[in-house]
Amino acid sequence: MHHDTERCVRAVQSKDARFDGWVFTAVTTTRIYCRPSCPVVPPKPQNMTFYPSAAACQQAGFRACKRCRPDTSPGSPEWNARADSVARAMRLIRDGVVDREGVQGLAARLGYSTRQIERQLRAELGAGPLALARAQRAQTARLLIETTALPMADIAFAAGFSSVRTYNETVREVFGLPPGELRARGRNGSGAQAPGVIALRLPFRAPLNPDNLFGHLAATAVPGVEEWRDGAYRRTLQLPYGHGIVALTPRPDHIACRLSLTDLRDLTHAISRCRWLLDLDADPVAVDERLRADPLLAPLVAQAPGRRVPRTTDAAEFAVRAVLGQQVSTAAARTHAGRLVTAHGAVVDDAEGGLTHLFPTPEALAGLDPEALALPRSRRATLTTLVAQLTEGTLRLSVDSDWGRARAQLLALPGFGPWTTEVIAMRALGDPDAFLPSDLGIRRAAQGLGLPHTPAALTARAAAWRPWRAYAVQYLWATDAHPINHLPK
Repeated sequence: MHHDTERCVRAVQSKDARFDGWVFTAVTTTRIYCRPSCPVVPPKPQNMTFYPSAAACQQAGFRACKRCRPDTSPGSPEWNARADSVARAMRLIRDGVVDREGVQGLAARLGYSTRQIERQLRAELGAGPLALARAQRAQTARLLIETTALPMADIAFAAGFSSVRTYNETVREVFGLPPGELRARGRNGSGAQAPGVIALRLPFRAPLNPDNLFGHLAATAVPGVEEWRDGAYRRTLQLPYGHGIVALTPRPDHIACRLSLTDLRDLTHAISRCRWLLDLDADPVAVDERLRADPLLAPLVAQAPGRRVPRTTDAAEFAVRAVLGQQVSTAAARTHAGRLVTAHGAVVDDAEGGLTHLFPTPEALAGLDPEALALPRSRRATLTTLVAQLTEGTLRLSVDSDWGRARAQLLALPGFGPWTTEVIAMRALGDPDAFLPSDLGIRRAAQGLGLPHTPAALTARAAAWRPWRAYAVQYLWATDAHPINHLPK
């Protein structure tokens, strides 16, 4: 989009928040870059230059605006709607892979050389993986500076910087202020958080309908791992350097996020997982516009626009839960998962609620006794085969998975049919076009709306909804009175 200067200028002049994260406005006279919705008086068009990423702006010598804080805008929805190497790389960078494994680790995960990844990212984003990771480190540092009382040296290493000197130079260059002054400006009289606890706001593009999003997470919550408490969805998180507990509360213009981490180096990854879980980088205007074009879906979209796809914080966890939930009720699936957690999950302390365990990793489940599972024999074989493949690395499910390849690998496993494969593609891998035409709830909803309700006919009709069929699933499910469709009281 940043090449379409006329469209970008119109977005800036109208202060259109829909374009935040899609494009960044750099002002050549002030050397400042902003989001399109910046509240200041728009600069003259001849003084505007547009970039596809904050990292590209920083590399060109621009610093972040102190009014609109472009570094905190929602991420580009493009990276969640595509499955090519650039989109997969961006999802991994957002998860902090470059900080933990370097550019070589990023390239190895994608199956490309470092030179190829560098070239592809520069071509689309105007910056390479190191610059993109640096911009993310600066954003993490700012968050820690403004929301914690941590010493600056601790913040430097928690944000992923290799030295305090590099941290100081980067913060000053990106934000135009030294860390100490940035902390003084950002306090605004807020009280200090408890050690290891960070409170922040997760932005999103409006509209956002929280009903099915939080309703689904709460209704399917695994005892000990997830809960709904005091208006917030809470769950435990398995993170690269330790573990954490997050509380997510829907607000009119943001999601309130409260993170308790055993290691602050996990902050970037934890934020990324929370945004992924709630599908906060989606473009609801584009999604609803496509679905509204179908006259039978239009009333559903008009009634409650902005539905998101409830996802997961860990793809392997969701795959295990999908198998446990095959052909049983939501309550039975929670019971099966709860037993597995009690027997194999690591114990955690939760001073604020009733969370007790992390969901067991595939490695922790590798030695489980199939006979101890209260499941049909065929389901036991399905679960143990899945766990074995995940443990061996033969099957790898993550945000950077190739959707087509992952589907083929899942379908090749015993007990995996189209429904299980598609629900994993939709909620674990993030494919916005995943579709469940054989789902009983979808077929009932389709019949009630006058849509074709046989899988083949419904799939043919749903071709017009592409590439947003996963969102159509949310609107169709919402016609039912099931608890997954309602925000808990």
